[in-house]
Amino acid sequence: MVASLPSNDHPLTLRLLSALFYGLASIIIVFVNKILLTNLGFPSFFVVGLGQMASTIIILRVLSFFRKATIPSYDNSIIRKVFPLPLLYIVNLITGLGGTQAINLPMFTVLRRFSIAMTMGLEYVVLGVVASYAVRFSVFLMIAGSVVAAIYDLTFDIIGYSYILANNAATAANGVYMKKKLDAKDLGRDGLLYYNCLFMFPPALLFAYYTGDIDKTMEFVCGGSMTVSLWLSFLLSCVCGFVLNYSLMLCTHYNSALTTTCIGPIKNLIVTYAGMFTSGDFVFGWANFLGINISVFGSILYTYVTFRKSSSKNRSIVVSAKSVEKRPLV
Repeated sequence: MVASLPSNDHPLTLRLLSALFYGLASIIIVFVNKILLTNLGFPSFFVVGLGQMASTIIILRVLSFFRKATIPSYDNSIIRKVFPLPLLYIVNLITGLGGTQAINLPMFTVLRRFSIAMTMGLEYVVLGVVASYAVRFSVFLMIAGSVVAAIYDLTFDIIGYSYILANNAATAANGVYMKKKLDAKDLGRDGLLYYNCLFMFPPALLFAYYTGDIDKTMEFVCGGSMTVSLWLSFLLSCVCGFVLNYSLMLCTHYNSALTTTCIGPIKNLIVTYAGMFTSGDFVFGWANFLGINISVFGSILYTYVTFRKSSSKNRSIVVSAKSVEKRPLV
């Protein structure tokens, strides 16, 4: 028996393009949602979430028809395989959009880093995984910087902060639960994404109707407030919801989970500083700015530590595999 080596046989061009595609998609959707919900004043982030779910269902079904995506046929076991992932998916989607609308982009990206600390805590409680000292220190810097930035945030919004904290909890729970929900793997990424949206679209639509979000949006549209820019931004946001998930799948496929993880802090770095000048709702304060930069430094350190840890692990696997290959057969 020969140990398997970590390898990547995909061409360098595909690896670079897929990583760039994911990074650009991540940045674009944040700014598109911010422009749509804050700058252009679209009345309901819940309706935007419905649009993203609907576009994902339609696009995946069309791709499946042309054999470009694989969606398993429905049977009664699928519900058991995916739940409660659809619930976590919709909480993630809606609270993320709500937070995007309510608070400025620099604080949005800073507060989102709480999800890393929550995931680390859940992994310890649920999976028994203990993070290294370097990882814990980098996470401490991220959280400490976020707390300082939040205390001195001159645009503090309790509703927006609540959305982001709920979004962090849903992100952490989804990440940890996916590790235990191994039965969902036989659905594939396409099938899991498709059924997540399909199962949650009807209840989300009913919720939006009873909360008045549908009526509020219809009044906004029928009242002539939907300009060409708003329509284009709304449609782009819907499509970007699917593109982001698709680009994530491609990046992970052609590269590795490590590459995908490292792109996140780099993307957030761009969003944080670009958002100070483009979002229109950031109010500068030295203490807030210092806290943001401490959190940013912590995220960069976290990426470096994660990369070093993964590289060391891969080298150990290679050494072990070579020693197995050289071992004489008896």
